[in-house]
Amino acid sequence: MEHDTEAHQAQTHQAKAFNWLPHPLMTLLLILIWVLLQNSLSLGNVVLGVFLGVLFPLLTSGFWPDRPRVRNYRKAAGYFLIVMGDIVVANIEVARLIVFAKVSSLRPRWISVPLELTQPEAITLLAGTVTMTPGTVSCDLSADGRHLLVHCLDEPDPDAAVQRIKTRYEARLLEIFE
Repeated sequence: MEHDTEAHQAQTHQAKAFNWLPHPLMTLLLILIWVLLQNSLSLGNVVLGVFLGVLFPLLTSGFWPDRPRVRNYRKAAGYFLIVMGDIVVANIEVARLIVFAKVSSLRPRWISVPLELTQPEAITLLAGTVTMTPGTVSCDLSADGRHLLVHCLDEPDPDAAVQRIKTRYEARLLEIFE
């Protein structure tokens, strides 16, 4: 318990130290855009770009949503690699279905995937992952955010598809975000 309090105090101190720079990437982007628009790398343009690049994010930071908290960047990188591999494999499978399968042999299905994810960013990433993987499309999220409606191009076992999405993607996203 004492360790948790110390960690929280360290995070709070770190957060206060960077309150003057709430969105550092946006600041850098604004500076770069300012200098490019001015078409001059003079000291005055850079100083004004830095001033504007710090000022605008400060003035607008109250309108920005909280950033999602990524708990494990290594697992996020692993998730990215898994999704990229799945996209390649699924593209080959869908191409095979399109070229060689008869339309009558396809078993399209609508499945409802119950979600354990609660963060909107994690749910969005799951829906995007499902859509990017050829052969499946995420179509709707229930009003309470607890079920994702997915269309599968060719799925003989809907329960297996739900379990595949939950174990292959959602479980990893839970480890990354929640």
